[in-house]
Amino acid sequence: MRPNNISTKNRKQKVAVFDIDGTIFRSSLQRELIMALVRYEVFPAIVKKELEQNYFSWVNRQGNYENYIMQVVRSYQKRIAQVSVEDVKRVAEIVINQQKSRVYTYTRQLIEKLRPTHKLIAISGSPIEIVEEFNRHYKFDAVFGMVFQTHDGRYTGEVLEIPIRDKRKVLEKYLLEEKLKLAGSVGVGDSENDASFLEMVSRPICFNPNSNLYKIAKKKGWTVVVERKDVIYTL
Repeated sequence: MRPNNISTKNRKQKVAVFDIDGTIFRSSLQRELIMALVRYEVFPAIVKKELEQNYFSWVNRQGNYENYIMQVVRSYQKRIAQVSVEDVKRVAEIVINQQKSRVYTYTRQLIEKLRPTHKLIAISGSPIEIVEEFNRHYKFDAVFGMVFQTHDGRYTGEVLEIPIRDKRKVLEKYLLEEKLKLAGSVGVGDSENDASFLEMVSRPICFNPNSNLYKIAKKKGWTVVVERKDVIYTL
């Protein structure tokens, strides 16, 4: 977890928790990071080739996005060992400087609407280095991302934290540490990985959900919001 320092005065008692990839950011932070690491020759060029089959299968509507992103995760974990931490942070900064405005209108506006009254939390499956860089611009009270072990300024390849495995547990731990309740809480996510925290909050919102989350939303009566081009509508 990476909390921001805030004053204890006028302490916010409500919580809003967001997924980032595909919910706020109009892509995957890890996808953009891995492609940039190849572009700047931190990762070998063969990584791009490893991703091509699943990528084209997805864009041609012959496969699904989840399979593509899981390949991105596998390739990243395979190549990160012995890479310099500073190189990853440098490339992450470049990516976010170029793409920080690549966000959805609905969630961007919702974040600003909730900021005065809610503690803002973001939970991502992307590496913490690019999640924290993203957060320099969007200023959540706490962000969570995948954490890799480091030694002497380089990654060992071992994964220490994978928050998307159990987002409910991440939220429960944060609530306990901050002594917060769920009354008036809001949650926003786009895939079934987010259902574990959406079922906790007072106001669950499924934003541009994949088919699995959409089925859950229909069953539970959760709000579904879709943003397509310049149109935002609620189902």
